[in-house]
Amino acid sequence: MIADSVLGAFSRDLAIDLGTANTLVFVKGEGVVLNEPSVVAVKRGPDGRPRVLAVGNEAREMVGKVPGTIETIRPLREGVIADLDVTEAMLRWFIRRVHGRRTFVRPRVVVCIPFGVTEVERRAVREAASSAGAREVYLISEPMAAAIGAGLPVTEPQGNMIVDIGGGTTEVAVISLGGIVTSKSARVAGDAMDEALISWVRRKFNLLIGERTAERIKTTVGNAWPEDDEESIEVSGRDLLSGVPKTVVVTAEGAREALADPVREIVEAIKTTLEITPPELAADIIDKGIVLAGGGGLLRGLDTLLREETGLPVIQAADPLFCVAMGTGASLESLELLRRVAERV
Repeated sequence: MIADSVLGAFSRDLAIDLGTANTLVFVKGEGVVLNEPSVVAVKRGPDGRPRVLAVGNEAREMVGKVPGTIETIRPLREGVIADLDVTEAMLRWFIRRVHGRRTFVRPRVVVCIPFGVTEVERRAVREAASSAGAREVYLISEPMAAAIGAGLPVTEPQGNMIVDIGGGTTEVAVISLGGIVTSKSARVAGDAMDEALISWVRRKFNLLIGERTAERIKTTVGNAWPEDDEESIEVSGRDLLSGVPKTVVVTAEGAREALADPVREIVEAIKTTLEITPPELAADIIDKGIVLAGGGGLLRGLDTLLREETGLPVIQAADPLFCVAMGTGASLESLELLRRVAERV
């Protein structure tokens, strides 16, 4: 115990929201110090192992613009590690960038994971963090971290419902007494919305657009419920018939039509979780409502749609994009909370 406290005094402990779309790093005593895309540009050697050329913002700028000898990889898909080697390289880069050489002690690291991951996926996260330089690794489920970051009283004997819509997964959970009572993890979230928009634009206009353009449509005119003053946006891509660049106009109504399927799946995940929630906790949710977190929770009109579908109050967290990182960081700041809500591996 004494040794651990001595190490803690010299260590710069980290909390990592290892997201499909973005990775955020929280430093104990400082807050969120890094928020960059979970993208890595690599050039593989003769042994097949990746040599990292760029990570984060710099790598994202290379997407779709690299020669055949270089790959731009998103090593996490649908909330889980799809490429362990590249994930290790990305984590190592982020940890070294944040931790630097100011201390000689390896950091304690808390990493967020989706609640529904398999044991194999959990082991992959642990190994990636350990290989990247962590002294100790704790895992905390994303819905728990999001609830803590949203300020919900997760350790109290009352029902708290959190819906965390990230890049790869939507995590729905009812939390009480520091544990997850009922939950549903749906592998449909921000990425699925982007893919739905790409498919819709292809069908509607015979136009091929990229992920970044789809994300721009989603954040500019994307919506789940009609609004009084709806906008439109011009987007460019490659015409599939002529092969030349073309510009089209996407309306808010068209974006809503494109996003209907992934939004419906999110609504069904919430309804399924409510159906299996114990009645005592359901009564708390009637009073306190559903809390939306994650970047996907910013989709315009989603809160209105959920209110119509469930009949419950829907509240958006104060800072949806940072909820998971702040909740993970809060557990790092309090050893007692960390022991209650996280698992040391």
